[in-house]
Amino acid sequence: MQTQTLAIQLTSTFVDDAIGLAKGFFQTIIHLATAPIERIAKACDVAGVLERRVQKSASRRGKRSKWLFGSLSELT
Repeated sequence: MQTQTLAIQLTSTFVDDAIGLAKGFFQTIIHLATAPIERIAKACDVAGVLERRVQKSASRRGKRSKWLFGSLSELT
């Protein structure tokens, strides 16, 4: 019985690590893809509207969203 438990734990750990690796890789790709868009938006924001929206949004949530496009929510 101990062997089955160990096998399940190893499998579960491996799957959890693989999911974490995939999420990190995907977040990096998304960040690289959206970085130029965010730089252009910040450069065009002469009046500081985006910065105020980011601060207001952060104060509501408490911290940044880990959702896939969470950083783009301040643009709408």
